[in-house]
Parts: sequence; C-alpha cells; structure tokens
Amino acid sequence: MKILYLETSSKNCSVAVSDDEKLLCLCEEVSDNYKQSESLHTYVEWALEGAGLTMKDIEAVSLGKGPGSYTGLRIGAASAKGFCYGLKVPLTAVNSLESMIEPFLGKNYDFIVPLIDARRMEVYTAVYDGNTGKELSATEAKILDETSFEEFKDKKVIFVGDGAKKAKEILSLPDADFRDDIYPSAQYLIKKTVEKIGQKDFEDIAYFEPFYLKDFHGVKKKKSEE
Repeated sequence: MKILYLETSSKNCSVAVSDDEKLLCLCEEVSDNYKQSESLHTYVEWALEGAGLTMKDIEAVSLGKGPGSYTGLRIGAASAKGFCYGLKVPLTAVNSLESMIEPFLGKNYDFIVPLIDARRMEVYTAVYDGNTGKELSATEAKILDETSFEEFKDKKVIFVGDGAKKAKEILSLPDADFRDDIYPSAQYLIKKTVEKIGQKDFEDIAYFEPFYLKDFHGVKKKKSEE
C-alpha cells in the first residue's frame, strides 16, 4: 500500500511516502519561520517525485495529529483532509510525540520523554517505555519546575524535543540525557500507521480535528505569537 505522510506540528515541515513499511522518500526542513503554509505542497510534490509515484497512486494518508503548533496543525489537517476527499482514500492520525521516540527505542533508556516547547516554561509531554515504546503516561501540557520528573532521578532517561533545552536548565537530573534537536518527523509515523491501517483504525474525515491539547482560547493566543 502506498501511503503519504504529513507531519506539520512543529518547526519541522515533513512529508514522507512509503510502500507499506518501506520508506520510499522523505522531504523535510526545520525552520524557525514555520514554513508549512508555503512549503507543504511543494514537499508533497517532491516526495512523490522522489518515490516515483503520482498522487493517484496514494492509497492512504497519515497525519501527525499533534500536539504542537496550532497553525501548523491546521495546515496539515486541512491538507490531509483535502487529499483524502479528492483521492477517496482513508485517513489515519498518529500522536506527534510518538514520532519523536522511535530513534531512541532499544538504546538502553528506561524512559523516553518527548518535550515540545509550548510557551514560557510549558511543554507538551508524555512518558514512553524505552524498550517497547508503550505509553506510560498520557499526553499533557505541563509547567516545568525544579521538581518536574524527579521520579526519574535514579533511572536512565532521555528528554527529546525543542523543550528539552529549558528542561535541562532547571531539572536536577544529572544522569539524564537531553536532545533538543529532535522534532516530529513523517518518517517515524510509518510503523504506527501501518498498524492502524491493518486494524482499520481510520479517522472520520468530516469530523477529524487535530490534537490541540489546550483549549481554543489558549491556542489562539499561541497562534498570534508564531
């Protein structure tokens, strides 16, 4: 099955194409200017060309559903819905935090904790098992302080994402690793998407909304800052 992937929840505008679990092409760029509105459809064209396919070959669309940038998520969701309507193909959606943990699974970490920078000392986060990738605590908006994640003091843990920088500055976890150069990526939506397609776990295209996490008022405020 030929699948198109869109991940627009962060500064990384990311598009991938796969044949089942085989990655055929990835096109992405990290930009502080949030280039989704101007770059997404160009990246889709490039990814399809790199995969040797046309849009008519696509049999399903997968979206990184957030949490993350309100503006980015709106653009990604609108595009994904448009492709699905036009092609009459199903839509799957994967938590964007899950696409951040895959490179670190099985690397001797007890826990992997994605941290997406929200505002001030707030992050979007969840906790995953370092070996299985199983979600251990649900996605939430969390205000960081000196006592955050202190339950991991004697554990091997890695914090990944652009929120890891401010976490490193205040957390008292000398044995923890921090990687603030990690962003959600379309290539890491593939495994979960193929599982969802096998289970026929599809979204209702008419009613699907991205995973904004915060209430609409708070997100609107964030939109004006981007």
